[in-house]
Amino acid sequence: MHLGLIGYPLAHSFSPRWFAKKFITEGISGEYNLYPLPSVAGFPDLLREHPELEGLNVTIPYKTAILPFVHWLDPAAEAIGAVNTIAIIRDQGTITTMGFNTDAPGFSATLDNHHHYPKALILGTGGAAAAVSYALRQQGTECTFVSRNPAPGKSIGYEMVTRNLLENHTLIVNGTPLGMYPKTRSCPAIPFRFITPSHLLYDLVYNPSLTLFMKRGMEQGARAMNGAGMLHHQAELAFMIFRQYCRAAPST
Repeated sequence: MHLGLIGYPLAHSFSPRWFAKKFITEGISGEYNLYPLPSVAGFPDLLREHPELEGLNVTIPYKTAILPFVHWLDPAAEAIGAVNTIAIIRDQGTITTMGFNTDAPGFSATLDNHHHYPKALILGTGGAAAAVSYALRQQGTECTFVSRNPAPGKSIGYEMVTRNLLENHTLIVNGTPLGMYPKTRSCPAIPFRFITPSHLLYDLVYNPSLTLFMKRGMEQGARAMNGAGMLHHQAELAFMIFRQYCRAAPST
């Protein structure tokens, strides 16, 4: 099984280690490589230059930008408007790519099923944020996007995150890369002084394990969690997709 990850940059990805361990656990002869693409336009060339590739994970900043290059979309990925898993089917020189999104179910799997959040603030408007919104809306949660570049009817600016808004949105999800290693001293500019013990701050960033976003929320008594659990759940689901569509050879 020949798999990989596309995005940019990729130096600190956990995926190679995770898949290497998974290959051993499952008794599969596999290889997982990083393919940093300065531009998503290089995706077709990557497929041609690496005819052994059978599947790819997709990360920042290409989860939405990759859509024009995918031949078939799973209904959930189409509804979300983002892809993080691609199965590559090769047949007599013809390449067909199939796009899936495992971020949404991966996020859902990590939330406390016994606690419902009527309203959530999602910081960021990229592919991961879209997947989170899709997962939450499936559970009946009303989502509001916050962006540095707000779009009327789609997102609000950070200056509009007021005390009243925070009091009515007890789940806050950081769907931006702010705070990710090595730039660990950054975080979304929300008024943390209005965060309370009723809030859950969920950071999709997993490296470092305790982000500044989480720390500032915890200082106000809020619960906080990072994206490690979501990452592992989505990886398991992606692996199931790869097993279904790839020629998985037993290890020797």
